[in-house]
Amino acid sequence: MFTAAASGTTRAPFLRDMARDLSVSVPLVANLVAVSSVSWGVTSILSGAWSDRWGRRWFLIGGPIALAFAAIGVATSGSFLAVAGWVTVAGACCGLFSGVIFAEVSARVAPTQQGRALGWVMSGQSLTLLIGVPMAAWVGSSIGWRGVNVCVAALALASAMSLLATTARRPDTGLAGAMRVPSLRTALSRPVMRLLCMGIAERVCYGLVAIYYATFLLTTYELSLQAVALPLAVFALGNILGTLIGGQLADRLSNRLGIFAVAMLASGGAALALFRWQGDLVTSVALGFGYVFCNAIARPSLMASLTDVPDHVRGTVMGLNATCSSIGWLCAGALGGWMIATFGFAGFGPLAAVFAVLGAVLARTRRD
Repeated sequence: MFTAAASGTTRAPFLRDMARDLSVSVPLVANLVAVSSVSWGVTSILSGAWSDRWGRRWFLIGGPIALAFAAIGVATSGSFLAVAGWVTVAGACCGLFSGVIFAEVSARVAPTQQGRALGWVMSGQSLTLLIGVPMAAWVGSSIGWRGVNVCVAALALASAMSLLATTARRPDTGLAGAMRVPSLRTALSRPVMRLLCMGIAERVCYGLVAIYYATFLLTTYELSLQAVALPLAVFALGNILGTLIGGQLADRLSNRLGIFAVAMLASGGAALALFRWQGDLVTSVALGFGYVFCNAIARPSLMASLTDVPDHVRGTVMGLNATCSSIGWLCAGALGGWMIATFGFAGFGPLAAVFAVLGAVLARTRRD
C-alpha cells in the first residue's frame, strides 16, 4: 500500500517542476491524480470481482510488477501526453491489487481485530506521506521527479517479491465460502451502497488537502523543496496516529458509524481553519496535523464496516471501495484544480467542510 500510494502522492512536491519541464500549467499536472484515479477505479472493481472467483494471489503479485514498468514509463516520457498515458497505466496497475489487499487481510484476521488490522494496512498509505513524500522531496532535489519515479519502480518490484512470500500460505476461509459464486447484486446491498458513498465523501475531503497541501505551503510561505519536507512529515504523522487510533476505536466501540460521523465533522472544522488562518507556518502545520488526524480516525471504522460481508463477495466489495476511493480522488483533483484557478486556496476549506458534513450525514442516515 505504501508503494501504491507513492506512485501518485510523491508527485506532490514536484507539481511546479513537472509543469515547467513539460511546458504545461500546475493545475494540469495536478489533474494527473484524476487521470490515474479513473483507471485505478475501473481495474479495482474488475480485480475485486475476479479475485473472488479465481483467487487473490496473482493480483497481489502481478499488480506491483506491472506498476514497476509503468513507473519507468513515467520517468522516461518526454511529453505531458506520454506522462499522462503512463500515469493512467500506473493507476490501472494499482487498482489490480489495492482493493484485493484489504480483502485478503480481512480474511486472515478475526472480526474483533478488523479495525486494527485494516488500520495497520492503511498506515502503509500514511507512511507514504510521513516517509515517502518528504524523502521524495529531499532525494528529488538531486535526482528530479524522473529519478523519484525510478525509485517507485524499485519499490514496486520489492513489494511483489515480499507479497510472493507472504501469500504462500493461503488463509482458511472455509470450503462453503470458496464454493459460492460471487454476485454483484449480493455485494451491492443498501448498507454497502451507503458505506461506499460515505467513502467517496471522505476521500474528497481528504484528497483536497493531501494533493495540494505541499503546493499550498510552497505557495503561501515560499518554501524550498527541502524546507517543505518537515511540514509534510508532521502532516503524515497525524495521518498515521489517526489511523492507528481509529483502528482501536473501531474494534473497541460498537457504533462504528458514529465514530466516522464525529471524526468527519471534526476534520471539516479543521479544514476551514487550515485555509482561513495563514498567519505563520507553525500555525498552518499544526492545523494540518489536526485536520489529517481527525480525518484518519474515520477511515478504519468505515473499512471495518465494509468487511462485514460474506467472504465470497468480500473482494468485490473491497474492489468497489477502491473504485469509490478513486472517484473521490478524481473529484478532489479536479475540484482542487478548479478552485485554485477560480478562488485560490481560500476556497479549499469550505469545499472540504461540505464533503465532511455530507459524509457525517450519510453515516447517521440509517436506511438498511
